[in-house]
Amino acid sequence: MIDNALWLFAMCLALGSVVGLLAGMLGIGGGLVVVPALVWLLPKAGIESSLVMHIALATSLASIVLTSGSSARNHFRLGNVDFSIVKSLAPGVVVGGLGGSVIAELVPTELLPKIFAVIVLMLALQMLRSMRISRQGKMPGPIGTICSGGVIGVVSSLAGIGGGSLTVPYLNWHGVEMRRAIGCASLSGAMIAIAGMLGFIVAGVGDEALPSMSIGYVYLPALFGIVMTSMVTTRYGAALVSRLPTATLKKIFAVFLLFISMKMFLG
Repeated sequence: MIDNALWLFAMCLALGSVVGLLAGMLGIGGGLVVVPALVWLLPKAGIESSLVMHIALATSLASIVLTSGSSARNHFRLGNVDFSIVKSLAPGVVVGGLGGSVIAELVPTELLPKIFAVIVLMLALQMLRSMRISRQGKMPGPIGTICSGGVIGVVSSLAGIGGGSLTVPYLNWHGVEMRRAIGCASLSGAMIAIAGMLGFIVAGVGDEALPSMSIGYVYLPALFGIVMTSMVTTRYGAALVSRLPTATLKKIFAVFLLFISMKMFLG
């Protein structure tokens, strides 16, 4: 079991380097990469198939807490974080993030990968659509923003993602410039991840089938491997944002989501 954990740790070091770059560049916590990667890696490390999806979601959210937090710090230094926007989204995303983890515990295990694949496909289509339509021009009122944040939180937690793939196009559609949208998404993503992670930890406590070195559904060898490298590479992704035009960022975002959705449906 120790050899399996060491192997998984090494693989997650490589995974984390990619996750950090994407987190900084696209404002995502990396869950769209981490979840499918862990679904493939965990069985090879001896994790029971019935636990794989829950562990993948929980560990992904735990890694996003640090990855998105690091990305948000770098974007703050670059002047890309608007705290008034983050404050308006915060109540909804926190409650929604916790709610998503509760729903995931109630859904049959075999349905979770399908739900994840559908969510990713919807995100890809939504982003492509946003490239063809004009902006609405302003943020909705407080109630509308809280409700929108709640939906983002539930979907994000249920898919083990930080919500950047929802928050970025949502903010951009409402007139927020792309770089600021990415910076705000990084900070709100950390909030979603904290709420979702806590929900999965509580749900997994007492499950004797979980491997050692687990806290609830969070598997520590995978988590440490991911965050050790992702927190280093996220600064390079954040720096790249300031050098790329908005249109290029949107194209990268849309292609990235399409690729992940296809891999999940095929795999």
